[in-house]
Amino acid sequence: MVFYLILGSRDFATKLMSRRLSELHPILYRTRIWQKRVFRHLQDLRQRRRFAAERVDSSLEFTCKKHQSLLRRRLGDSDPQLQENKVQNLRIACPMINGLVIKPGQTFSFWNRLGNTTSDKGYVEGMQLSRGEVVRGVGGGLCQLANLLYWMALHTELDVVERHHHSFDPFPDENRTLPFGSGAGVFYNYVDLRFFNPTKVTFQISLWLTENHLKGAIYSDRETTRSFHVFERNHRFYRTDGRIFRENEIWRRVIDRRTGNMIHEELIVRNNSEVKYELSFAAGECNV
Repeated sequence: MVFYLILGSRDFATKLMSRRLSELHPILYRTRIWQKRVFRHLQDLRQRRRFAAERVDSSLEFTCKKHQSLLRRRLGDSDPQLQENKVQNLRIACPMINGLVIKPGQTFSFWNRLGNTTSDKGYVEGMQLSRGEVVRGVGGGLCQLANLLYWMALHTELDVVERHHHSFDPFPDENRTLPFGSGAGVFYNYVDLRFFNPTKVTFQISLWLTENHLKGAIYSDRETTRSFHVFERNHRFYRTDGRIFRENEIWRRVIDRRTGNMIHEELIVRNNSEVKYELSFAAGECNV
C-alpha cells in the first residue's frame, strides 16, 4: 500500500511495471544503448566477419542497378532546415562508401563503414525516427542513404542479412517513387544494414550527390546470370482499436537474364506500421 501511495496511484504503478527499464529514465536509456553497442562490437569480433573495406576509384565494368532519390522532400510540418542538415550529413557519409568493393565472402556493413556519426566528424542535427517519434539527432537523415543502398541491393545477387524497418509511418507520401516499407532503418551500431556476397562475383557501390538528388549504383566485375524486379502487393490502410495502420508486402521477381523468363517470385518482407498522420477516410484511403 505504501508503494502505491508513493507512486500516486495503482494505475500509475501498473504502467510503470509494464515499461521497459530503459524507458524509466534517460540515463538508463543511454546505458542500454551503450550496452547494445558494446555487445554488437564483441559479437563481430567473436564471429570474425570479413567486412568489405577496400575502395577503388574506377567503376567495375557491368551495371547491376542504379537509383536516385530526392534530397529535399516536404515531410509534414517538419523544420525545412533539417533537410539541409541531412544533405550536409550525406556529403560526409557518401565518400566513406563510394567505390567500396564487396568481394566474394565479404559483408557490407553500413556502420562498419561510417563509424559513429559524431559532431567531431562534421555531422549536424537531422531528423531521426526513434521509439515511435520524430526527433532531432546528430547524424540524422542517413536513413535516406540506407534506403537507397537496400533498394539497390535487392536488385543484385547480394544477400541482405540484416535490415530493420521502421515501426511507424511518420509522414504522408510526398513524391514517393518506391513502395512503402522498402527502406531500412539504421542506428549506430546495432541497428545496421548488412548484405553478404555469396557469389564468385565482385560487386562495387558507387554514391554521389547532385544539387537535387542522392544517386547510387552497384556494379560488378562480370555480368550476372539473373536480374530482379521488386514490387508491392496487398497495400492497404486499416483501422483497429482507434488507431490507423498501413500494411503491404514487398515481392521480388527473379528473371533469367539470358532468356528474359521469370525463374520465380519471392516474398521479401511484410510491413505493418502505425500511421502517425491524418488520413481522409472520406476519400477512401482507409479500409475499416
